[in-house]
Amino acid sequence: MKITKRRKTWAELDTAKAYSFADAIEALRPYSSKKFDETLEIAVWLSVDVTKADQNIRGMLSLPNGTGKKVRVAVFTNDKQDEAKKAGADVVGGDDLIEKVAAGNIDFDRVIATPEMMPKMSKVARVLGPKGLMPNPKLGTVTNDVANAVATAKAGQIEYRAEKNGIIHAGIGKMSFATEKLVENANALVEQLKKVKPASCKGQYILGIAVSTTQGPGLHIDAK
Repeated sequence: MKITKRRKTWAELDTAKAYSFADAIEALRPYSSKKFDETLEIAVWLSVDVTKADQNIRGMLSLPNGTGKKVRVAVFTNDKQDEAKKAGADVVGGDDLIEKVAAGNIDFDRVIATPEMMPKMSKVARVLGPKGLMPNPKLGTVTNDVANAVATAKAGQIEYRAEKNGIIHAGIGKMSFATEKLVENANALVEQLKKVKPASCKGQYILGIAVSTTQGPGLHIDAK
């Protein structure tokens, strides 16, 4: 792989050091792209075994300062289409929307469905499931309170989910955010993960944390 001029400058970073969130963010700023507003990505290693049902960590979290990302929300409903549109949903439909998605037309980032639609959603489960878009009652994306669900999604709610190796990845804000706002978002996710620690998970729970920008280097965080 050809090493770009930008990538060469990464050698100036101390990647062996364990940083605080604030120090890591400040250290990454000079290496952030000037062409677009990069996202600050976080990776948290947990000592969980996702093959065990009670350790399969997954949930939603509203970040205190949002993500800075424009989220396109689709609402599948027959009865509450007007409510969804008034709430700011970008794509709204019922049986017609299911047919469009089944044909491969997906132009949204988050899916909300009313309970009466769920039996019909099985038709597009194989399309939405692999993309992490299938509505789930446990995540609050299957609800009759369409207006609140849309508002929450638009306000900067993220989904966190432990992958098979126990790592959770999430975008927690834009590099244009003030450092303290990114730190607040990072801490909010870490505290949430602590709250949902499985009782069956013994010993050290958080094994490591790292942050990086979209196209930048990664830095280790002092998990203590």
